Amino acid sequence: MAEPTPEEISRFVERFAGVLASSGVPTMSARVMGAMLVSPTGTMTAAELAEALQISQPAVSGAVRQLLQVSFISRERLPGSRKDHYRIREDVFAAILERRNLALGEWESTSRSGAALFGEDSPVGRRLTEAADFFAFIHTDMEQLIKNWRAEHPR
Repeated sequence: MAEPTPEEISRFVERFAGVLASSGVPTMSARVMGAMLVSPTGTMTAAELAEALQISQPAVSGAVRQLLQVSFISRERLPGSRKDHYRIREDVFAAILERRNLALGEWESTSRSGAALFGEDSPVGRRLTEAADFFAFIHTDMEQLIKNWRAEHPR
């Protein structure tokens, strides 16, 4: 199979970033993740990211900072280099879903506290209880799915 052209790679990265952005990942961070995902070495410097994505260094810096904060990428120094290299986490997609699953747990507890506030037999309380039950159901299944994935795909 022929190597993809730079234009094909760029279109893929932008399409991939669009999918991530539509699900809540900040656009610039999604673009950085896309570029890093297709990097042959799995690492890129800020300058390489800026060049590949045709964006400014400050835009890269903000995206990298956000991705480091949520542990989707790591910063490292390669032997002989004075530049920071960023590496996308091997299990980044499981990590993303883990973070989303933590949010589901918070949504559940908040919905349950709202149901108690309004009274579980009131129309609002019933809606909030149903929401909490749904979040609990998804949370439990997602937790098991992530465990199964990690068992089948150890690092």
